[in-house]
Amino acid sequence: MLLAIDIGNSDITIGIWTDEHWKHHWRIPSKPDQPELFYGVKIRDFFIESSLQVEAVNKIVLSSVVPALNEKVKNVIRTLFQKEPIVVGPKIYELLPIQVLNPYEIGSDLVANAMGAYIKFKRTCIVVDFGTALTFTTISKEGKILGVSIVPGLRTALKALSQNAAKLFDVPLEIPKSALGTSTVTAIQSGIVIGYEGLVRKMVSAIREELNEDCPAIATGGLSFVISPLKDFFHEIDPDLTLDGLRFIGKSVS
Repeated sequence: MLLAIDIGNSDITIGIWTDEHWKHHWRIPSKPDQPELFYGVKIRDFFIESSLQVEAVNKIVLSSVVPALNEKVKNVIRTLFQKEPIVVGPKIYELLPIQVLNPYEIGSDLVANAMGAYIKFKRTCIVVDFGTALTFTTISKEGKILGVSIVPGLRTALKALSQNAAKLFDVPLEIPKSALGTSTVTAIQSGIVIGYEGLVRKMVSAIREELNEDCPAIATGGLSFVISPLKDFFHEIDPDLTLDGLRFIGKSVS
């Protein structure tokens, strides 16, 4: 049984891989101010509620883009599972079948995305990750990360708008019926959701033009469901791509 943990800026995503599929998915809010015990109890309770034995876990792969949580989660793993996790970072990159661009700068989640796409698709592709940041990671069919583009994620943009404009407020991330907003809520939804649809199309188009290749775009991330008008635009919507990348990394370094 493999345990994959992806510490993101908004959430910690946890997956259990067994019997050739992701049997369980869990999320914990990423809160650096919370004590180690908070995360330990959460993970322990997930296992108890799912009737899983911690002893059944034989490999743990950890990715993090939140340094303040690294030691807390690693200590939880050591205490709960009596194992050292494979921590995705520059030393691990050297063991992978992909070539990592700027290993001390790139986020380990983006490397996991690239690894997942490389193993699963075996062709040049663009991974669009709808998370706290909206990222575009392009990997060649030879396994080289060609580059990354980063913009604020949908929820991040929404939060910035409500915090910096006195008369605007947080609204649900829902697809508006019209581009012509007739209330503050629908106006913001129109601008964010429809605007980001255009951003994604333009960004992918620019990458394809630069590569002179009509490479497929793969969507992943917790908010990929929001841009449903892009459903047919993507070659595939794969919510487990990052976890799959961590799983493949675990295989590569075993």
